[in-house]
Amino acid sequence: MPPPSKTDASKARTPVSVAMGKNPGRNRNHNRRVLLELLRRNGPMGRKAMADLAQISTQAVGNIIEDLMAEGLLRDLGRLRSGRGLPPIQYALNPDGAITLGFEIAVSELTVTVLDIGGNLRHEEHVPLPDMAPGPVLSMVAESVARLRADYPGQLMGIGVVMPGPFGIEGMSGVGPTTLHGWTETSVAQDLAQRCGVPVYVDNDANAAAVGELLFGKGQNVSHFCQIYFGAGTGLGAIVDDQPLRGAFGNAGEIGHIIVAPVDAAPGSAGPAPLERFASLYSLREMLEAAGQPASLEDLRRHHRDGSPVLDAWLSTAAPYLSAMIGILENIFDPQTVIIGGKLPGAVLDALVERLAIPSTVANRTGERLPRVQRGQTGQASAALGAAALPFFNAITPRLDRAEDGLAPMPD
Repeated sequence: MPPPSKTDASKARTPVSVAMGKNPGRNRNHNRRVLLELLRRNGPMGRKAMADLAQISTQAVGNIIEDLMAEGLLRDLGRLRSGRGLPPIQYALNPDGAITLGFEIAVSELTVTVLDIGGNLRHEEHVPLPDMAPGPVLSMVAESVARLRADYPGQLMGIGVVMPGPFGIEGMSGVGPTTLHGWTETSVAQDLAQRCGVPVYVDNDANAAAVGELLFGKGQNVSHFCQIYFGAGTGLGAIVDDQPLRGAFGNAGEIGHIIVAPVDAAPGSAGPAPLERFASLYSLREMLEAAGQPASLEDLRRHHRDGSPVLDAWLSTAAPYLSAMIGILENIFDPQTVIIGGKLPGAVLDALVERLAIPSTVANRTGERLPRVQRGQTGQASAALGAAALPFFNAITPRLDRAEDGLAPMPD
C-alpha cells in the first residue's frame, strides 16, 4: 500500500510540533531539519507559525526558507486569504525538488522504491535476482540508480539499501538459507557511494520496515513498538522512543535466528531449530513445495482463498512459536503494540494474528490502549520503503538523528 501523501493541504488539522530548533548559528543544520519536518508533517505553513512551533526566531526561519527555496525544496503558495491584516505567505515542500531511492536486497529479488521529499511513493518495482553474488547485485543497483535519476530529475538526497541480517557473523548457529551468504567482506555503502556519488545508508530489512511503518503506517503516532518482519526469514525492528534500535553492529532484533526448539524438532533439521524454521515465508514455501504446490505471492493469496490444508498446517505450526516470541518481546521492550508485516499477503497475516495465543505478560494492561498485535499498513514493500526513508529523513527529520548533524551510515 503506498504511503499517504504528506503534502495534501486540503486536510485541516492541529499543527504538530517536532524536536525544537536552536537559535545559535552553529545549529543551522538542525534548524533546517526541524523546519522541513514541520512542513512534512503539517503541510503548508507561514514563517510565524513555523517559528512558533520550532521555538526559533522568525528571522532564522526566513533565512532558512531562502536557502530551501534556492535549492528547489520549497514552493511559495502565496498568501493565505483569511483573517484581518496582511495574510502570511504559505510555504510547502516541493515534491519535485528531491528524491531518495530505496533498495531491498532479498533472496532472489530486488525491490526498488522512489520517495519524493513530500514522503510520496513515486515508484515501486520488483526485479528477479538470478545471481546473488555481491558484484552482479550491486551492479544492478547502480544501473537502477542511473536509470531512475534520469526519470526523476529532482535532487537525489541519498540511497538506502537494506538486506536480511545478521551482518558480519561467523559460525553462528541457526543461520540458514534466508541469509545472504558471501556478503561479509563486501562494503556495500562504500561500493555504491563510489559508483553513484551520493550518500548510501545500509541497514537490515526489519529495521527499515519498522522505520517505514513509523513514518507511513500504523506506527505514525506510536513512540514504542515492535515490528515483526517476514522477509524470507523473520526479523524484528524495535522502535524505542521514536528511534530504531540497531545495536552495536546493526544486528539487534535477529529473532529469526533464536533457537526455539531442540534437535530434530523441525522438518529436515539436523540440530536445534530457530524460529524461522517454523514461522517464516521460507518455511511456508518449503511446506508448499514439499506438497507439490506453487508458492508465489499470488499463489499464497489463492491458497488462502481456497482454504489450503498446507497453509492451514503452517499457520497451526507457526502461531504457537510466534506467540511465545511475542510474549518475550513484550516483557523485554514493553511496547505500545506489536506490528506484523512483510512479504506475506495481508490475508495470511490476518489469519496468523487470529491464531496467536500470547501468554500473560506486562502487556496485560487495563484501560484504553492499542491492539496488542496488529497487521502493518505499508504492505510488501515496507522494507524498501523504509530503505528510501533512511537518507531522506536523515536529511530532514531531527527525530531520527543519531548525532547532532545527521545519522551516520550504518557500518557494513
